[in-house]
Amino acid sequence: MKSSVYFADMRAGHKENLFDKIGRLMQRCGIGSRIAAGNLVAVKVHFGERGNHTFVRPVFIRRVVEEIRKAGGSPFLTDSSTLYPGERKEAVSALTCAVENGFAFAVVGAPLIMCDGLRGHTADWVEIPGELLQRVSIGTEIVEADALVAVSHFKCHELTGFGGTLKNLGMGCASREGKLIQHSTVAPEVAEEYCTGCGACLKACVHDAISFIEGRARISPEACAGCGRCITVCREKAVKIQWDEAAPLTMRKMSEYALGAVKGKEGKTVYLNFITQVSPACDCYGHADAPIVNDIGICASTDPVALDQACADLVNTAPGNANTALQSGLEPGGDKFRGVHPEIDWEIQLEHAERIGLGSRSYELVRL
Repeated sequence: MKSSVYFADMRAGHKENLFDKIGRLMQRCGIGSRIAAGNLVAVKVHFGERGNHTFVRPVFIRRVVEEIRKAGGSPFLTDSSTLYPGERKEAVSALTCAVENGFAFAVVGAPLIMCDGLRGHTADWVEIPGELLQRVSIGTEIVEADALVAVSHFKCHELTGFGGTLKNLGMGCASREGKLIQHSTVAPEVAEEYCTGCGACLKACVHDAISFIEGRARISPEACAGCGRCITVCREKAVKIQWDEAAPLTMRKMSEYALGAVKGKEGKTVYLNFITQVSPACDCYGHADAPIVNDIGICASTDPVALDQACADLVNTAPGNANTALQSGLEPGGDKFRGVHPEIDWEIQLEHAERIGLGSRSYELVRL
């Protein structure tokens, strides 16, 4: 059976603006029946890195919040800390960055709560019927929320070909340990040239996996549990992730983490993808390159797999923009994602998500 994906283009006028279209999309997804009075509703967004500008605009998120309140829910905006050192590596810097990017209560109308706690370690293990994983580490506030609305910026991604709802759920709702599990199968390593021997990582490690040899930290792969605490506390950024996980395996793990993020919320989720400013790389960078296609519209569904598939098809159907990172597939129907990242088989995330029962790649596009 085909899943319904609702689509609104970017046209607007005095009778209906884009905010009204967001409201209609959510209503078509049955937001009123998916949220009960008093439900605590996690609105999973990407707060955007400092210097980036392609994340979903906070004023659009405000309309999402308003629709949730109309349904009787109590929404909160949430995101997780990053695995890598940067502007959003823990809650204080992440929330500061969020407010600087416009996600303040006065704008969005809802409080901001990190789903994985102060340092990215506040999480619950969720059991799933995965092919690769039988349990996943999901941010506690995602697990404890009564309902979930994921609002994602649909764009290219250097590791997964594209990033949409599946990535927002799988990577975005995972704890630091969960992100490390998806990205790497081995312990972090220390770059000796950056290590000052301050001992911060030694104090932070609760697994006795770190020792000092000649004044430099060493991580024992055998003892390391992969929690990533040492990455966060290292001010010199000497603790490095070993990005050894092949892209296909990362995408499969990510899909299984997405399954864990929504477990227990059957009938209590809605997903929106903004196919706008379709940048060639992730919003986690401190910059955003020119969009590879023109703005297409907004899609919504209760099926995350169908939603991402529909958005991928819409992007590929569009003509590509010249003088961008798009090197091939500029013609309508050309593969835009391989045109930017030719080595990535982006369909894998969709195929695996469908196989484990997260949703269906078969959809009906319903144009508003």
